[in-house]
Amino acid sequence: MAASAEARVPEIRLRNVSRTYRRSGVPVPALHGIDLEIARGEFAAIMGPSGSGKSTLLHILGLVDTEYEGSYELGGRVVSGFCSDELAGLRNREIGFVFQAFHLLPQLSVLENAALPALYARSRPPEVCRQEARRRVEEMGLGDRLLHRPHQLSMGQRQRVAIGRALVNQPRVLLADEPTGALDSKTAGEILEIFGELHRRGSTIVLVTHNREVASVAERVIQVRDGRIHDGMA
Repeated sequence: MAASAEARVPEIRLRNVSRTYRRSGVPVPALHGIDLEIARGEFAAIMGPSGSGKSTLLHILGLVDTEYEGSYELGGRVVSGFCSDELAGLRNREIGFVFQAFHLLPQLSVLENAALPALYARSRPPEVCRQEARRRVEEMGLGDRLLHRPHQLSMGQRQRVAIGRALVNQPRVLLADEPTGALDSKTAGEILEIFGELHRRGSTIVLVTHNREVASVAERVIQVRDGRIHDGMA
């Protein structure tokens, strides 16, 4: 079992983060003064019903939404206020994304899909990027599927490729948005076992879900409701 979150260094720290959208000129608050810490190596689930603000929170954590008030620290560095190019670089290098719909490019092989974030980063030679992608895909149990296209894989295999791709740059944080939503219960359980193993190896994971059973595999469950955190506050 990993050490308690209180004993670890914060990987993510939000302070008084609020987000308001405008619809037809009318302000619509989505988040209200969120304070949140995710410790390095922690496995946290963000849970809430549709419209609770959990997706908005995920977009802020993933450096996708920048139109918020408040402070965001990632790995001890204040990233709120960074320009779009700086955020794009950070997003590529330091955050791995796993989505419900996988977002694999259909024209590329498994190996090519998994290598994309590393190739985009341009911090390693292409062959090194492909070697790392191969290693990650093999870790996911798909070493015999490297040249397959996504349509030749099962849904669970596609999600394994997506997880391998998310890990290829050795990110600080792995963000998973409803990663089992498109899977049957048996396959979903297998994917959650992978996240559990990654956590045991020290990965920092934030999983967003509306499903209590999925959330229960996390080390901590953070309840979001009406744009506020009602449980699991740091």
